[in-house]
Amino acid sequence: MTASIILVEHPAEHALFDGALTCEVVLPARFDAGARVLMQAPSEALLKGLAVAEDVRGEDPDDRKEATPTQQRIEAKLDLVLSLLGRLARSQHETLPATPLRWSHRGLRLDVVSPQDLAVGVAGVVTVQPATWLSDHIELPATLLAQAEGSQGMQHLWLQFDTLGAGLAEAMDRHLFRLHRRQIAEARQSQHAARP
Repeated sequence: MTASIILVEHPAEHALFDGALTCEVVLPARFDAGARVLMQAPSEALLKGLAVAEDVRGEDPDDRKEATPTQQRIEAKLDLVLSLLGRLARSQHETLPATPLRWSHRGLRLDVVSPQDLAVGVAGVVTVQPATWLSDHIELPATLLAQAEGSQGMQHLWLQFDTLGAGLAEAMDRHLFRLHRRQIAEARQSQHAARP
């Protein structure tokens, strides 16, 4: 209970999330300290491709009801192929740890299990796998705004995005909007399922 109060009251929460569309999800992610030049085009392309794929896939459960049986079979086969490719890619590369995070267009809070000895203000790169079904990631330049110890050995890192290109910022906003819409749809579905 105390940890959640600290998070809500922490100034970094206000700086990154007040008045912004936010999503709380668990995704593979990590922060690596150390400034480096990032090419933002690959991350922008991945988010744009993901938007097209998810719009076609009909992530909204209401949209899925309109798909024909043939479309559903093709989609299921595509999901299986992507899952297989994802497993092959993960076996060849280092995997990112599943991490609870809170995400807005200004930055994110990572709740990491392995404490890191970092100085506030250090620049680095946030690596996030934006979709669990796709084993690829985006890289976002960020600066450590604040950190705090949480419960059960958890460490909270508040990371503020550094200068993002207009295309990447727009693609990320669209992705956050889809995540937010999906969370609302899932909450609505669970409410309907809970009713007698």
